[in-house]
Amino acid sequence: MIWGIRPLLRGSTYSGMLFAYCGALASIPLLPFAMLPTLAWPSAPYGVQAVLTLLIWAALIAAVGLARTTRRALVPFARRLLRVPLPDPVATGTDRWRTPLWLLLHVALGWAGALVSGVLVIAGLTLPVTGLRTEAELSLFGWSVRSEPGWRSWVLALCCLLPAAVVCAGVSYALRWLAPRLLGPSSAERLALAAERELRLAERNRLAHELHDSIGHTLTATTIQAAVAGEVLSADPLAARAALRSIEESARAALEDLDYVLGVLREEAAGTAPTRTLADLPELLDRLRHAGAVVEPELSGEWAQVQGTLSRAAYRILQEGLTNALRHGAGGPIEVRVAAASDGLELGVVNRTGAGTSTGSGPGAFPTSGHGLPGLAERVRLLHGEIEAGPDGPRHWRLSVRLPVRLSA
Repeated sequence: MIWGIRPLLRGSTYSGMLFAYCGALASIPLLPFAMLPTLAWPSAPYGVQAVLTLLIWAALIAAVGLARTTRRALVPFARRLLRVPLPDPVATGTDRWRTPLWLLLHVALGWAGALVSGVLVIAGLTLPVTGLRTEAELSLFGWSVRSEPGWRSWVLALCCLLPAAVVCAGVSYALRWLAPRLLGPSSAERLALAAERELRLAERNRLAHELHDSIGHTLTATTIQAAVAGEVLSADPLAARAALRSIEESARAALEDLDYVLGVLREEAAGTAPTRTLADLPELLDRLRHAGAVVEPELSGEWAQVQGTLSRAAYRILQEGLTNALRHGAGGPIEVRVAAASDGLELGVVNRTGAGTSTGSGPGAFPTSGHGLPGLAERVRLLHGEIEAGPDGPRHWRLSVRLPVRLSA
């Protein structure tokens, strides 16, 4: 008995019934238009006029549901009152028949629930009052109930109010069951939502890679450059000034990347994405030298002519490799290899490992997120390349990447 009464006490039951009443009330302005043909045919039998009016009324309600704005307005309304998790409509929805069907069922359930529960509530409130001193009789469509004075009128009133609550619960349950099936996304819309979600996640993942590569490298390089500038400030002001200038250039480039990423995350009209390509590699190596690192580049082939996605990805891969060399290296030269061939591009970074140097680099000198190598592996995998990263002998670490993409003319 308790489990049968509990659904009647839920707030969602009566908010759902309010939603049903709103559907019934919203259909009233269309009723005069539905009655126009019957007014033009006054000699028709009453039954024919009633059926014709209902059919035209239903057609007008269904026509309202064909508009895309109708569904966009109904979904938040149903989500709030029916408390059903409904996603926002997809702009490219194709199953437009479901919204007219929902409106027809919504209006039908709203009128049925309003009429039945309204009659039962009026009867339940009227019978006890009229039955206190005299007999009361309720008649509806040929069905009548007689109430005698006394406690029987109260029992009869209770028998009217309880079914009214059951009708409210039934209408609310029916609307909550229908809403996901008729207002929720169709199969085609689910695919569109999944594709949109995948694109959004891919874009966020790409932005995370960009931030990790750009900001992580800049913070590492500027920290080392600041330490170098502090050490040589008195002995070699020119070197200190060069290190500070390099910090300024690195920070400016990182701010450009950060502004772009924040604009995308805020869904603003962000400007053109800053493009760092292999053509910017010499500048990157110069900043490392200002940080006190010894860089030994080995550049072969027409690497400066690599264009597009391949060039941007190669720059980020080398940037991440050099950042790791600065963080975890133990001094000594950092070997950078770029070999451009007709069938692709080979990249490599080799550095010593061991105890830290006076500039603050070395194991444990910088906190790391652990996302660097997995991010590199994912970037290389998307370009159908090959990556190897690990110890190269007892005191060296090697990063080797091959990107099998043809060079552009």
